[in-house]
Amino acid sequence: MYFYPIAIIIIMYLRSVEWLSDKIRIIDQNLLPNKLVYKDLTSLEEVADAIKSMKVRGAPLIGVVAALGLALVAKRSRSKGKELLKILYDAYKLLASTRPTAVNLFNAMDKVLEETKKNPSPDMVELAAKRILDSEVYNNKKISEYGIKIFDGNDSVLTHCNTGSLAAVEIGTALGVVIEGVKKGLVDKVYITETRPKLQGARLTAFELLYADIKPILIVDSAAPFLIKKGLIDVVIVGADRILRDGTVYNKIGTYSLALSAYMNGVDFYVAAPTTTFDLESSRDEIEIEVRDGNEIIRFGGCEVAPSDVDTFNIAFDETPPEYVTGIITEKGILSPPYEESILSVVEV
Repeated sequence: MYFYPIAIIIIMYLRSVEWLSDKIRIIDQNLLPNKLVYKDLTSLEEVADAIKSMKVRGAPLIGVVAALGLALVAKRSRSKGKELLKILYDAYKLLASTRPTAVNLFNAMDKVLEETKKNPSPDMVELAAKRILDSEVYNNKKISEYGIKIFDGNDSVLTHCNTGSLAAVEIGTALGVVIEGVKKGLVDKVYITETRPKLQGARLTAFELLYADIKPILIVDSAAPFLIKKGLIDVVIVGADRILRDGTVYNKIGTYSLALSAYMNGVDFYVAAPTTTFDLESSRDEIEIEVRDGNEIIRFGGCEVAPSDVDTFNIAFDETPPEYVTGIITEKGILSPPYEESILSVVEV
């Protein structure tokens, strides 16, 4: 485990994951913003725990880390052929059980296995996983380039949860668009939600924006719809953990209320996500919405913020219907309704 003073981030390029030939180096996001800690993952169990405990989080990032987890298993096993494939399928099952809602996790591992079947060897697994890592950075760059077209100039933007480098290796999805908008002089104010109960907005998005020399305005989650109603927000932009072929969006809990508020008040609501986030096979009834440990609501930072014996329902994601979504920003352009048509035009079936 490696510790770096927070001040050093001013001169360091923030990257949330690195492949180091026989180990995976991540930023332990549970320790931010107080400590910037790099942790090395050297076993499948450590990779699974990092995803489950949200040391790494964000749909694109957990897909990359899961893919690298398969590479790690292959390199450590030194097996080939059918023996390697069995080891990889067992690893797949463990990693797939960590977080059910974000489709990138499954898409990334499926891609690695698909390529590995052609030549079941550790080198092939590593090559396939590294391709996913590199393509994620490229996709985010293109998303930010296309995304700034949604801004008119001097816009006040609202974003939810964390969708920057900490969610997607480098640059990010929705937050990458926001940062690029600020740099181009198109965004004047950036409002961010705290994002209970894990406070990804307060801890991580604020950290990333300050790192980029952008001073955000932090609000409580429940204030966002009222700010939209009062006309303080010009554009809402969020990320996604899964998008169905009809444009239904699954994202951090609280997204639906933002989309509904934006729709009711004539404010544009955009979703930014790579095409690896699309799920063309599933229906709404088939999507498992993750429910996490209720202790995340009751306790935070070592402090008890509610009676310990209270009942909880800690649902982590919600579902936003496509009719509330103005557009979906991808690495292949901005998609518009009808979404089944525009999504199928950029994603291979």
